[in-house]
Amino acid sequence: MSFFSALFYDKVMQYTEEACLIEWRRVLLENVDGNVLEIGAGTGASLGLYPSKPSLTLYLAEPDQHMRMQLQQKLQSQSEMKATVLSCSTESIEADDDFFDYVFVSLVCCSVKDVAASLQEIKRVLKPTGRFIFLEHVAAEPGSQCYHWQQRLNFIWRRVADNCHLNRATEQSIIDAGFVIEEIQYEKMRKMIAVVQPTIRGIARIALE
Repeated sequence: MSFFSALFYDKVMQYTEEACLIEWRRVLLENVDGNVLEIGAGTGASLGLYPSKPSLTLYLAEPDQHMRMQLQQKLQSQSEMKATVLSCSTESIEADDDFFDYVFVSLVCCSVKDVAASLQEIKRVLKPTGRFIFLEHVAAEPGSQCYHWQQRLNFIWRRVADNCHLNRATEQSIIDAGFVIEEIQYEKMRKMIAVVQPTIRGIARIALE
């Protein structure tokens, strides 16, 4: 992402954040504790939504240097938060196996280079008893008008939106990676153009072998 894209990212997302994303994240994160990894932490939209617990240690992974710079600036005003910023990508997480109690992704799986590899990395660093929390925009119902336009526009959208895909079936990818989805909600992302509105959010655990 360019310096200017990162600089204006919060402004572009402001109305959607206020309309739904802030509350969705707050509910998803209300019970996290222990070692928590947020992948694709961006400019730090979720920082103020984590519970204040002395036992919570936060790791924020953001590979884009321009987004990471803003994230680090925001962290300076969160002096009470125990947080470490990582520069690693989703496909290669800088952490030991079975290290995290929770892994959280928000609007990340749409733009990673390799969804399957990213989900396997999340499995690797997540404790067997841990939880994977996700909030993603996804492909619409196959056959719908929205899905039709997602398919038509995806080629162009990827190039103007930093590899963001409109048509990824992320729920199925999570299942295929060996997770069991415990909770899931389907809802349209408000204050956003129609082809980006379909979302899923929920919690998954690693399937028992």
